[in-house]
Amino acid sequence: MIPEHLSAVQHPGHRAAIIRAVTRTVKENGQQPPHYLMRYLPRLPVNHCTHLLIVLCAAVIATGCSSRKDDELLSAAQQYYDKGSIALQKGDYQTSIVHYETLEARYPFSKQARQAQLDLMFAYYSNREPESVIDASRQFERENPSHPRVDYAICMRGMALFSGEKSAFHRLFNVDLSKRPPKDARDAYSAFAELIRRFPDSRYAPDARQRMIFLRNRVAEHENHIASYYYARGAYAAALSRANYAVKVFDGAPTTSDSLTIMVDSYRKLGMYDLADDAELVLAKSFPDARLPDPADEEDPWYKFW
Repeated sequence: MIPEHLSAVQHPGHRAAIIRAVTRTVKENGQQPPHYLMRYLPRLPVNHCTHLLIVLCAAVIATGCSSRKDDELLSAAQQYYDKGSIALQKGDYQTSIVHYETLEARYPFSKQARQAQLDLMFAYYSNREPESVIDASRQFERENPSHPRVDYAICMRGMALFSGEKSAFHRLFNVDLSKRPPKDARDAYSAFAELIRRFPDSRYAPDARQRMIFLRNRVAEHENHIASYYYARGAYAAALSRANYAVKVFDGAPTTSDSLTIMVDSYRKLGMYDLADDAELVLAKSFPDARLPDPADEEDPWYKFW
C-alpha cells in the first residue's frame, strides 16, 4: 500500500514531488535511495515514475519485514544460548544440554548454534557422557574444518577418551590398569598426538603432551603384562616378541627395565645365551639400579639333555 504522502503525486509536473516522496519513503524504512535511481528518475515519464515508485515501496516494505523476522530469529537463538550458558555456569549440565540441543536443532546456521556446539562438548563431558563428547567433537570438526576452535574440539575428544583411564575409583580400590585392554588409551593418545601435530602452539598442547606421557606408560605396562603372561605359561618366543615391541615403541617409559628383564629371561629360556648377555648388558648400562636376572635361577632349555 502506498503511503498517504505519495498518493497525491498525480500531475505530470510533479516529478520533483515524486523524487522527494521516494527519498522520504526509503529513508523512513531505514534505507538509502540508490544513486542511479535518483539520477535517472527525473527523465522518466510521470506514469513510469508512479509505477516504479509502487514497486520500490513494496520492495522496501518487504525488506523491512524480512529484516525484522531475521532479528526475531537471532533474538530467539540468543535466548536459548543464554539459558544454556546460565545453566552451565550453575553446574546444571542436564538443563544446559537441553537448551543447547534445542538451539542447534531449531537454528542450526546461527552463530549461537556454532558456539553452542563447543559449549555442548563441555556440558557432555561434565555430565559424564564421553560418547556424546566424541560424537559432538567429530561433527564440529567435520562441519567446521577451518574454525579457529577446532583444537578445542580435538582436545575434548582426547579428554573424553582419557577419562576412563584414570579416576578416583582406580586409586581408591588400587586397580591395576595394566591388566585392562588399553583401547581407549590408544585412541586418546592418537587424539592428543593429532592436536599437537596440527596445532603445536595451541593453549591445550602442553597439557596434551603430559597426558600423552601417561598414556604411553599405560600402554607399555599393558604390553609387559601380556609378555609376563606368556612367559609364565612357557610361551617364551611370544613373551620375547611382546617385550621387544615395548622397548622399541615405548622407549623412555618407566617400564623399559621390566621389558629388558623379560627379554633376558626369555632369551635364556630359549637357549640364546649370547643374545641374553647382550640384552643384560643394555639393561645394566641403562638401568644400573635394576635387578639383573640370575643365570643360576634359570632352568635348562627343554631340548638340552646334557
